[in-house]
Amino acid sequence: MQEPGGPMLVEGPVEVVQENGHIARSDRPVVALCTCRRSLIFPWCDTSHRGRRKRPKAPPPASERHTD
Repeated sequence: MQEPGGPMLVEGPVEVVQENGHIARSDRPVVALCTCRRSLIFPWCDTSHRGRRKRPKAPPPASERHTD
């Protein structure tokens, strides 16, 4: 199963034809393909997606909270 924003695992060997026509090859038994396009070694995943998750906003201070 693929984690949203994470890599897609594919059984190898793999050839990926990129938009510019370049063919990326891997003979590894399983490869992680980048789906977020943040990887420095695209099309392979380098886990760049992990460090760029948005953090939830902190709740406003009690003095600014609305109470009904």
